[in-house]
Amino acid sequence: MRLRIYLPIFLFTLAMFAELATAERDVRVLGLFKDRAVVLVEGKRRTLSVGQKSREGILLISADSESAVMEVDGERITARLDGRISSKPLRAPPQKEVQIWRDRAGMFTTVGSINGMPVSFLVDTGATQIAMNSAQARRLGIDFRVNGKPSAVKTASGIERAYEVVLDAVKVGDIQLHNIGAAVLDGPQPDQVLLGMSFLGQLKMVNDGRKLTLSKKF
Repeated sequence: MRLRIYLPIFLFTLAMFAELATAERDVRVLGLFKDRAVVLVEGKRRTLSVGQKSREGILLISADSESAVMEVDGERITARLDGRISSKPLRAPPQKEVQIWRDRAGMFTTVGSINGMPVSFLVDTGATQIAMNSAQARRLGIDFRVNGKPSAVKTASGIERAYEVVLDAVKVGDIQLHNIGAAVLDGPQPDQVLLGMSFLGQLKMVNDGRKLTLSKKF
């Protein structure tokens, strides 16, 4: 399929035109918006939302104020504000992943942050939530007695009083998740913040014995 492209650029985004001419059809982008594009297909004005296909078979893949990606006769065409046109398939962004290596004691330990504050984590897939002691919570600025829900947790030493809280943000490497459940134990245990399943359960985990690789599921 041969395409002739014209992209005159004006002062405003809505005045950006891209003409995609083939032997069979003529497609022109008249305006660009977030998740929406106004196109002229064979002289007929169409307003398409992302995922919508025109009666003429033009599918809008994505759109923002700078570019639109359309599928025309089975070929993906990208129109950009800088005048570049590409029919190459879009590459998925690189997947974020974190590798956590075993320490000398054979445990998976890593560093990260809770609500923007630095934290050393011990990975614990047996913990249903992130868990920390009361001193650690105070250092992180977590007012668990006011904002937490009283509860009890079972530990190796018995039943301990705890408070259930929700953490605004938990980050390990390049992976950051929000609104993560945690338990604050009212005492000195655990001596290290446990990275439990309220965080790990939202990720894909691959354990090859020496290292644990975390990545987002979607």
